[in-house]
Amino acid sequence: MIVISFRSRIRPGCDLQALDRLGTRMYELASAMPGFVSYQDFTAADGESLTLIEFADHASLAAWRDHPEHRAAQERARLEFFSDYRIQVCEAVRSYRFSAAEGRVDEG
Repeated sequence: MIVISFRSRIRPGCDLQALDRLGTRMYELASAMPGFVSYQDFTAADGESLTLIEFADHASLAAWRDHPEHRAAQERARLEFFSDYRIQVCEAVRSYRFSAAEGRVDEG
């Protein structure tokens, strides 16, 4: 499992509706890619956004990274929407979950 942490800040005065449309389109594309697992977005009280994206493997992530429409969206986002961002690509070393019904379950 490959986990991507994308931390970003929005440029003051940017077109938030255009950013939302672009984000929606990127989710449509990414979620249709082979190996896509999940996407979650969070916003902190100070305005920083954290997006967590999971892909099954490096090859799936590379295919997404190199998708032409995704590349164009990255360039547009740098020019129009983000004041700064940081991306970290991580490989899951261990995975487990907990629920009251099942207790702890090792996932690998």
